[in-house]
Amino acid sequence: MHEQQVNDGSGLGRRMLIRNGLVMAGALAIPGTVSSATRKLTSRDLKPVGQPPMPAEATTLVSPRVVRPELFRRALASLQQHGSRVAQRDRMAIADFTAGSSQPRFHFVDLVSGKTTTLLVSHGSGSDPSHTGYLKRFSNDFGSNASSEGAFATADYYVGKHGRSQRLIGLDPTNNNALGRAIVVHSAWYANPDMIKTHGMLGRSQGCFAVGERDLDQVFARLGPGRMIFAAKV
Repeated sequence: MHEQQVNDGSGLGRRMLIRNGLVMAGALAIPGTVSSATRKLTSRDLKPVGQPPMPAEATTLVSPRVVRPELFRRALASLQQHGSRVAQRDRMAIADFTAGSSQPRFHFVDLVSGKTTTLLVSHGSGSDPSHTGYLKRFSNDFGSNASSEGAFATADYYVGKHGRSQRLIGLDPTNNNALGRAIVVHSAWYANPDMIKTHGMLGRSQGCFAVGERDLDQVFARLGPGRMIFAAKV
């Protein structure tokens, strides 16, 4: 597995990040869970599935710039803000939508070890109408097919029209329609790395976090229910 140290912009390296993670965990000690009441909004024919185990080894793409300091600071601030609604605070995911879809930009950060694993992820067609490979705008509107900005709490896994998927609950005014819009994490052929070789960019989703088909187990294992995904363009 290829991993990198998170650059937190302080120059103090891994020890500072570990200390910050422990301090933050203490400050966010109020337990929180994803409400089971949200499941009433889903179709009855969706089949729940379990969380895959954490991979012993995985072949991952490595971001050339890791997580940019300002984006990382905003993600940590969001985690603190929504602490009571995020049950698990050992890891989180950060989608850096400043980068184009040809670049690994879905960062899975271990807040204890200070390491990050980075993968490809698609953005919504409504966020990039001309299909340039770059996200132009966010939207929280129904029917927009756009990606939304802000913090999401990961919920349960199920099998739906995109195969195995994970529900997301938007925690901010900029993404609080996520559950109703069916903005989820799923895999797609258009998010596979070979799309970059043939088209120079990934395909677009309908606003979901679409990852490569071979990456889905790893993504599900690293997320799990009750963790946070933070999406932004900084």
